[in-house]
Amino acid sequence: MDQYFIIDFDSTFTQVEALDELARISLKNHPDREAIYKQIEDLTNASMEGRLSFTESLQARVKLLCANRDHLKQLITHLKKKVSTSFSRNTIFFKNHQDEVLIVSGGFKEFIIPVVTEYHIKKENIYANTFEFDEEGNIVGYDRTNPLSQEGGKVKLLKELNLPGEIFGIGDGYSDFQLKESGMIKKFFAFTENIERKSVAEKADHITPSFDEFLYINKLPRAISYPKNRIKCLVVGDIDDEALGQMKREGYNLRHKDIIEEKYLDEAGVLFCDEANQPTPEQIQNAGRLKVIGCFGRIGRKLSEAACAAGIIIFDDPKDNPRNSDFIPKRVIAFMNEGRTHMSCNFPDLQPPRNNNAHRLIHIHKNVPGILAKINEVFARHNINIVGEFLVTNSQIGYVITDVNTGYEAGVLNELKAIEQTIKFRLLY
Repeated sequence: MDQYFIIDFDSTFTQVEALDELARISLKNHPDREAIYKQIEDLTNASMEGRLSFTESLQARVKLLCANRDHLKQLITHLKKKVSTSFSRNTIFFKNHQDEVLIVSGGFKEFIIPVVTEYHIKKENIYANTFEFDEEGNIVGYDRTNPLSQEGGKVKLLKELNLPGEIFGIGDGYSDFQLKESGMIKKFFAFTENIERKSVAEKADHITPSFDEFLYINKLPRAISYPKNRIKCLVVGDIDDEALGQMKREGYNLRHKDIIEEKYLDEAGVLFCDEANQPTPEQIQNAGRLKVIGCFGRIGRKLSEAACAAGIIIFDDPKDNPRNSDFIPKRVIAFMNEGRTHMSCNFPDLQPPRNNNAHRLIHIHKNVPGILAKINEVFARHNINIVGEFLVTNSQIGYVITDVNTGYEAGVLNELKAIEQTIKFRLLY
């Protein structure tokens, strides 16, 4: 059965509401700009939460804009930098599903088309409103015959399209939920990466904090193997807010505790701690999910060695390094995203380039002879082509990153995990 993916634009494909951003551009020299900004934002929220009809909201917002074509050019440049993180890293999905992805928005084609077509989305699959201009290029209105300018417009449009097959809707607002309410789509996914509207989220089939989560739930190809919102980051001690902000923006599920407790450490994929709140070597022995520790201070030698033996990488911030909020989170994120170990205090150094046309596998094992040969024997037996391979070692472990062609059976991964002396194995992307 065919599948179609109906994706909203404002606060979904992009991090922001485009008309709100356009107002900040067009009204930046207006003496009452702050009051007008607030009016427009209130109208947007009232519509998205179902407290005001979309038609009334749109009419009022466009009237307040005082915008022209030059302002739109500035807006487009701005919006291209504001594409939602989880959408921007899954470009390959849009490339491979060009016929099935539709952008359906109460926004306007004049700024939507230049943004989303850079992600392989077909122009003919973009449904939105259109502005009306006067001879000087000022926005004076919009096409009111377009169903998307009207209350329940998305429902009206999908009835006209009459798409065959299963339809999934992804969005943040009430107009997106209306598709589910009307029976036009199979499932509605409330997208909360940028904003969570509780009145919408509570009615959704699923709440998806990222596009990765949507792809994961529906077993669709994605840029990362496991959604970051499912990875818990345990935070213990005095950690800089900006450092935590970086992890939150990456999509990690942050959990704050006063002390390290084994039940929370066992659930964590990432641990952030300060020098006074380090785990003991014994505590990490049973932390099966833990992949990386970021310590804001100097790590103890015994913990460093114990973590290495357990396949857990550590990045610390010793006194001879510049202390700043970027140092630890940048390295943790680079390891989780790319497998990079640069400046770790307990892993051998490796900085592999990203390969977007392959799957990246990480194999951590005890440093004994012959493991790389066993890894490659598995690939050879299954006729899997290796497009890049990197091996580094220290006295305790071997660290192998292999980039392979896509298209292999899941059993291959189980064989790699089962190689004797394996400590940890991970499909990175």
